[in-house]
Amino acid sequence: MSHDASYVLNRRSWDERAPLHAASTDYGLQQFRDDPDYLSDVVRFDLPRLGSIEGLRVLHLQCHIGTDTVSLARLGAASVTGLDFSPASLAVARGLAADLDLDVTFVEAQAYDAADVLGAGRFDLVYTGVGALCWLPSITRWAQVVSALLAPGGRLFLREGHPVLWSLDYRVTDQLVIDYPYFETSEPIVDDEDQTYVRTEGRLANSVTHSWNHGLAEIITALQEAGLAFTSLTEHTTVPWAAIPELMEDIGDGEWALRDRPERLPMSYTLQART
Repeated sequence: MSHDASYVLNRRSWDERAPLHAASTDYGLQQFRDDPDYLSDVVRFDLPRLGSIEGLRVLHLQCHIGTDTVSLARLGAASVTGLDFSPASLAVARGLAADLDLDVTFVEAQAYDAADVLGAGRFDLVYTGVGALCWLPSITRWAQVVSALLAPGGRLFLREGHPVLWSLDYRVTDQLVIDYPYFETSEPIVDDEDQTYVRTEGRLANSVTHSWNHGLAEIITALQEAGLAFTSLTEHTTVPWAAIPELMEDIGDGEWALRDRPERLPMSYTLQART
């Protein structure tokens, strides 16, 4: 199947997920409305590594319903733009930003088209959050887009699920078993799952999705070949969702870890690079 067909399948799934995620307490939309200082769990987790972004021109790639995006705006960025391929997700994101009286621009486009749509060299910080890269078939093409988007001296900030985590067979609930590819493959990983990852009674009609894993070395090499200087990598034993609920526990602040010997598995990572 072509990448265009994969794009259509995935967009339909994310359009259907958007209202379920907006209604779920897991994304905390009401907390954003009730507390002017509230930040998403993902952004708050990485504040020590993110540092000050006051006065920066920020782009959030694959922003989904905008909770990380508005969190970045609350940290004092000069401007914040969120880009996503799902119109239903962007409708939620725009409504949230309006409710919070935040001047955030949301743009509908594929991640690969971001530099063409938004313009090259326009951003001081490109931010990408958890669960984004797996929807892209080519990490090399993504790195080239990030490089094109960044102004001289600009920074990429990425927190993602670890490729070792993505390679686990989630159907096995009593042990850790690697069954899916760790490295990028030409053909997608095809999943058919009618449940999304938040707490909801809703079921997905558009349940088939296509995804791709990307090894850490592939990501770092792609960024270097695109002209970025790799500056830091931190691997974490936690991830902000119950990836394997039967084996994991909520350790607070929106993070989950293995209940037994969490040091066995890298769950997520934070990576930074500069132009």
